[in-house]
Amino acid sequence: MKKEIAEFIGTFTLVLFGCGAAVIAGSSIGVLGIALAFGLALIAMAYCIGPVSGCHINPAVSFGAYIAGQMEFKEMVRYVVSQCLGAIVGAFVLMTIVGGTEGGLGQNGISDAYNLQAAFTFEFIATAIFVIVVLSSTQKKGAGHVAGLAIGLTLAVIHIVGINITGTSVNPARSLGPAIFIGGEAMDQLWLFFVAPLAGALFGGVLFKLGWFDAE
Repeated sequence: MKKEIAEFIGTFTLVLFGCGAAVIAGSSIGVLGIALAFGLALIAMAYCIGPVSGCHINPAVSFGAYIAGQMEFKEMVRYVVSQCLGAIVGAFVLMTIVGGTEGGLGQNGISDAYNLQAAFTFEFIATAIFVIVVLSSTQKKGAGHVAGLAIGLTLAVIHIVGINITGTSVNPARSLGPAIFIGGEAMDQLWLFFVAPLAGALFGGVLFKLGWFDAE
């Protein structure tokens, strides 16, 4: 259970501090600050649990790794369950800290300024790029010790662009945790933050499996 516990802790941390930054400090740190919170939380976890589980902390990454032939199906399922549980507990702890759900929990949702097509397109493309970065930077001839930095900064950039579109998911577990406690529209739109990221992960995983990003 070592890997599964690591994935639980990693996803818990990402949700608590990423969504926590949005809920508790969002008005003062803005989009850039929230984006850096998610990116830095991922970087910290990459160097903490990366040697144990690979630090996926994202069902889309695990699915992409499975499609690319880097994981067995059963292992992927165990990872995804651990990630979802970590996200749910992370959102629960955040809710406890802020004293309820009145101010939100950093849940994902389509912005009034954008439509479903725009939201789906962003989540699909952003997740595909993110999965490719993860798979490419962690391969044998990849980024080595700086892979965690590359992955975390990629997540931060994705958030800078996507926060005003969907709140940025690219991670079904991260969307699931807050939505469970918020309910309403967050739950109604939750399908989007599963389907689009997993479709993007499928696309990225297939491209990687075809050898388009193999280091030579």
